[in-house]
Amino acid sequence: MRWIKARLSSLYGKIVGERKSAEFIARGWALGVFVGSVIPFGVQVYIALPLSFFLKGSKIGALTGTLISNPLSIIFLYPAQCWAGSRLLGRDISWEAISDALKDVLTQQDWSSLSQLSGHLVASFFAGGLMLAAVATPAAYFTVLTLVKNYRRVRGIPEVRDSLS
Repeated sequence: MRWIKARLSSLYGKIVGERKSAEFIARGWALGVFVGSVIPFGVQVYIALPLSFFLKGSKIGALTGTLISNPLSIIFLYPAQCWAGSRLLGRDISWEAISDALKDVLTQQDWSSLSQLSGHLVASFFAGGLMLAAVATPAAYFTVLTLVKNYRRVRGIPEVRDSLS
């Protein structure tokens, strides 16, 4: 339990510790969560980092936010994402069929196993990812924005202004 508390405290310190505007920090984290929700594990960093420069958001937040999908969470997240996406697209792919199809992808985590998936399952993955992103991205933005502003208000740290903010 102490280890979890230390990790959460460390994460909190990284979120609020940047010397940029609260909006800049929150934008980066939201971008990372969006990329982590929609883009397959393994290429997220290559997309999140350049986007954080382009969209003027926190690079630390963008990279860390992608960890919404990590080796532990994708075991549950990707099948659920595919199942929800299949429903959204009007395709009735069963949980068992999704689990069987993703088994190689989740264990091997390589492009050859990913290329074996059907087009319907890939489309379901992205549709489900967009659904997750539609919920998680604004939640991440406003949560981080509130954390940073509250931390700075309590500590008496003046608000930082960026050109985009």
